[in-house]
This record gives sequence, C-alpha cells and structure tokens, in this order.
Amino acid sequence: MNLCSYLALEGFKILAVDIDPQGNTTSGLGIDKKTLEHSTYDLISSDLTAEEAILESELIKNLYLIPSTMELAGAEVELIDKKGRENILRDKLKVVKDKFDYIFIDCPPSLGFLTINALTAADSVLIPIQCEFYALEGVGQLVNTIQLVKKSLNKDLEVEGILMSMYDGRTNLSNEVVSEVRKFFKDKVYKTTIPRNIRLAEAPSYGLPIALYDDKCRGAISYEDLAKEFMNRQGGDKID
Repeated sequence: MNLCSYLALEGFKILAVDIDPQGNTTSGLGIDKKTLEHSTYDLISSDLTAEEAILESELIKNLYLIPSTMELAGAEVELIDKKGRENILRDKLKVVKDKFDYIFIDCPPSLGFLTINALTAADSVLIPIQCEFYALEGVGQLVNTIQLVKKSLNKDLEVEGILMSMYDGRTNLSNEVVSEVRKFFKDKVYKTTIPRNIRLAEAPSYGLPIALYDDKCRGAISYEDLAKEFMNRQGGDKID
C-alpha cells in the first residue's frame, strides 16, 4: 500500500491487486468495502474482467486498485475442482498488464490457493519480513513454495527483494534477524528498513497511506526511501 502510493506519486501508473480476504490494502487506501460493486472474489470466481474490477484511487493520482472483501475467503473451497485454478489470476491480469508500469499483488499470510495464484501470475516476489524470530520460520516455508511454483507453474518467477519491517535498532533481536536474513538472501535484501512507528500503525485506521497521513514521520521517510531503492534497482528511471 505504501510502496504503491509513493511510486504513484512519482508518476508511475500502479495497479494494486488485493487478494487478501482481510482487505487491509483496500481499507488502507480509503475504500469502504460495504459499497463495493465488484472485488477480487468476483474476478476469480466469475466472468468479471480485470478492467471491470479496477477502481481508480480518489486519494492518489496514477494509483488503481482491485479491492478485496471477506467473500474471497470462500474462493478456495468454491474453486477446488476447477481445472487450471492456479492460473485464474494470471489469465485475468494478462489483459491489463501492459496498461500499468507496475502491478503489485498483496497476498494473504497463508500459502494457500490465493497465494499460489499470485505467485503464478507474478514476475517476481517482494517479501516483507518482520524483525521477529518466528518470521524467519515462515520465510523458509515461503521460499520452498516459490521453488515449487517455479518448477511447475511459473518457471520465470524470481525473488525481487526482501524488506525488513518493524525494525528496532535498539534491540539485539532486530539486529540478529536482519543479520540472519542478509546472510541467506545477500544483496536481495533492501538497504532500506521500515521501523516500528506509531504513525505507520495509525494511518490505515484513517483510510490513508502514510504519504498522505504524515509524510514527515520516520515511517513515511523509510517508505519513500524504499520506493527510490526499488526503482533504482529496476534499472529504469531513477528517483532522486
């Protein structure tokens, strides 16, 4: 949500696809889920096209969203017998892929049907890791899943980068987790880290990305730095 916002503010045309039933990206971008006519549930489970599902953000120019609702939680069961169900999202997004500079797919925390759909549709994976011990266990499982998807569904899938979040440089644990992750992923880890920051935590409850809620706080500055680092790694237009 925050990375997409800063890239859109820099003039890149961005589509955020929320495939987490919790819909945090949707509500965090100021969308009232009760008023939605279409969502990613309809995109995955019906003949709805991506063009019909896309909303234009009223908050930030160049930012577009396919929103999510809790209905999406039932999609896995409903589509269990559907042939080629792992490719549904990929096939739907193909039609709009060339209309955007970047498409970001926000996944649920579990490694089920929805995440597999995202990994099959994606060119690369950006992995946020909280600076906590248990987060490391989940990363190992995710890496295995990425390798399985690469073997059977999407041979071009790569790890784009690793983002360390909820970082507190005053604690040994945060520094140890960052050190372990850098040992394993090496230069895939972004130099930018996202700190624990109360303003970052508050922003979603107001339906605002941090760039609009408080662009001077430490969290906002970190996400702006991440957007610059992300673009500079792309080898395309650089953000100064």
